[in-house]
Amino acid sequence: MRRDADHLPVVVIGAGAAGFLAALFAARGMRAAGTGRPVLLLERTHEGGRKILMSGGGRCNVLPSELDPRRFVTASSPNTLKKLLLSWPLREQRRFFEEELGLPLALEEETGKLFPVSDRARDVRDRLRDLALREGAEMRFDCLVTALEPTVDSWRVGLAGGGEIHAARVALATGGLSVPATGSDGTGLDIARRLGHTIHDTYPALTPLTAKPHRYAPLAGVSLPVTLEAPVGRRVFVTRGGFLVTHKGYSGPAVLNVSHLAVLSRRAGGPPQPIHVRWTSLDAESWDRELRAAEGTVLGALRGRLPARLAEALLEDAAVGAATPLAQLRREDRRRIVDALTRHPLPWTGDEGYVKAEVTGGGVALEEIDPRTLESRVRPGLFLCGEILDAFGPIGGYNFAWAWATGRAAGLGMAAERASGAGPEAPGRGRLEG
Repeated sequence: MRRDADHLPVVVIGAGAAGFLAALFAARGMRAAGTGRPVLLLERTHEGGRKILMSGGGRCNVLPSELDPRRFVTASSPNTLKKLLLSWPLREQRRFFEEELGLPLALEEETGKLFPVSDRARDVRDRLRDLALREGAEMRFDCLVTALEPTVDSWRVGLAGGGEIHAARVALATGGLSVPATGSDGTGLDIARRLGHTIHDTYPALTPLTAKPHRYAPLAGVSLPVTLEAPVGRRVFVTRGGFLVTHKGYSGPAVLNVSHLAVLSRRAGGPPQPIHVRWTSLDAESWDRELRAAEGTVLGALRGRLPARLAEALLEDAAVGAATPLAQLRREDRRRIVDALTRHPLPWTGDEGYVKAEVTGGGVALEEIDPRTLESRVRPGLFLCGEILDAFGPIGGYNFAWAWATGRAAGLGMAAERASGAGPEAPGRGRLEG
């Protein structure tokens, strides 16, 4: 059995962002080491990389221009998260895409996002796939994994239809629960749980918020940059970015970035998470000065900085007539207008869930994986990477950076041959406590 185990493949389950990187770097590592051990990438969909193809409106926001670990959310160790994220520095990630994939990236100044110059997400997916193939990885699409079990010296990967594969090591790169139409249905999380891993409660993150009744439904289509603030204990969560009024509620980067707090407050059964909007770059003092100094009507003063329909709705909220001359504006009226402009309560009641969520909150506890290799501390020979792990970042390429970094680390970890043997039950490789 041990002799056969020396020639078993390493298997990556899931051909998404993390899975492609894991297969690519595992194959490269095997080839460089001259082991001859095959690398097999299994994917349930017809071609893989569906989230890559969907991202950025079909353009694929490959990376952010800056990468700050403090902007990530986790219920696990922030220190472990930082080690994982920075194991492949941003400049090196960019060099990989531009020099190794031959995919030049361009900075979108207003958002700080890096897109392929071609503006084609398919170029990103196809070049990752093609490079992994050139490095020697084998890929099997339309291949659904239904079970994963450790044996004496290998892993048994059960497939739909009754087939099975025996592997020396296995990486779970199956994603979470977000956008189930792409193939993310939680299978990997269920497998990790059955194998003994702690799964921090999962929830939809970076998802649009809804409102019933929707006070601002007539404003659907109105879009502008805003600042959102939400109290979190003694701190205040602040996010800036695009804001879009939809027929159901609100979307845009600023809303998506704060949505996890709303989702968690609902799940906790407490009061809804307060979220306040500052509609422009002006603070309360600046707006007060502007309203005092300006001439004409109140609506005219607001329309200079806000979409007209939004300005009218905010004045209605403040109970001030749009045609009121600024010269006749009472102090208490001006105060209500300033509050509506700089600290407006966002009336939300729900969210659009996993169907529209960009990522999954929660997941496999980071303490249960080796931050250098992404190998499980619970089940040696098992590696975990990407969205299945308990971490997510804001909109803007952060979550791709996480997928690229953890996928690469898992691939390199899988390629490192161990003197103690290949299988999950190799001598001296018992369970470790996190």
